[in-house]
Amino acid sequence: MFEPKLSVITIVYNNVRDIERTMLSVLGQTYTNIEYIIVDGLSNDGTLKVINKYQDRISKLISEKDKGIYDAMNKGLAIATGDYVIFMNSGDEFCAPGTVAAVFASADDADIYYGETEMIDDCGESLGQRRHQAPAAFTWRSFKYGMSISHQAIYIRRSLTEFYDNRYQLSADIDWVIRAAKKAKKIVNVNRYVAKYLVGGMSKKKHRQSLQERFDIMKRYYGLIPTVFNHFVIAFNLGWYWLKNKRTND
Repeated sequence: MFEPKLSVITIVYNNVRDIERTMLSVLGQTYTNIEYIIVDGLSNDGTLKVINKYQDRISKLISEKDKGIYDAMNKGLAIATGDYVIFMNSGDEFCAPGTVAAVFASADDADIYYGETEMIDDCGESLGQRRHQAPAAFTWRSFKYGMSISHQAIYIRRSLTEFYDNRYQLSADIDWVIRAAKKAKKIVNVNRYVAKYLVGGMSKKKHRQSLQERFDIMKRYYGLIPTVFNHFVIAFNLGWYWLKNKRTND
């Protein structure tokens, strides 16, 4: 039976409201070969008190100042020892207790496994599927119209991963996944919901900066002219999505 070691990394800073929900979704997995790493940015709101309730079930804990979310993620990657790695940051969750087991049961020895994501609000209520649906078949070119697989829904062979590029403050995850996908030989769509994603975050609060970073990343990988054209397609799709949902809600 294929049972690789999975490093689950949770990044958190002053999120006492959500951290326990995320931790319980990791600790409640039926799959047992999990290394659980938490990287805390020296929280002072009670987050550490919650984390310490489960300290005997956490593989590694770092609690110190960092230079931002991707610096914290790099700290987690640096100490991960699993065959695969996934980020399940504070506020996000695995879809169900059997999610990780189902992912690895779907196929043996893939370089990347991915699935679909459900959005949730601050109260944990479902907002449905993400606007960007996961592609039926994923390659490194699949992000040309946006990040079609959420960070919480992609399991990557750790040997293919590199550190996040700290020049990007909000969109380095797009660059990180593309770099790994360019090296991947076997990518498997598990054809199921695998994660719950808490809507919001810094990329929503600083939307313009996020878009600028995304454009720069896509330009590097896909070229300037195709990226400009693709952004017209993105804008059209977004407008159509908004119009369609407005009609539905009216």
